[in-house]
Amino acid sequence: MANSIYQINKGINQSIEFKGLKAQYIWYLGGGLVILLIIFAILYFIGLPSLFCVGIVGAAGAALIIQIYGMSSKYGEHGLMKALARKQVPASIRCNSRKVFLKKLKK
Repeated sequence: MANSIYQINKGINQSIEFKGLKAQYIWYLGGGLVILLIIFAILYFIGLPSLFCVGIVGAAGAALIIQIYGMSSKYGEHGLMKALARKQVPASIRCNSRKVFLKKLKK
């Protein structure tokens, strides 16, 4: 079996990129593939036919790869974290009392 050599592009002060995936999306894809491997093992040990297991895991793997590449191209290196942080910022702050704005003077 021949060894494969993969090019990992990383410039100065640049995030790592592998086959079009940027930064943390490489880890997301790796974690998803490990989970799919575990799902395959569980389905196989239950006693389902192996071709059925391969079909289920293959379809889920294709969906995972499409989803991860889509997020990588849509959000980029830091965009996903920014989008998640933006969802946690409230649209408005309500205050029903003036006590917050009144300052007590000490003598």
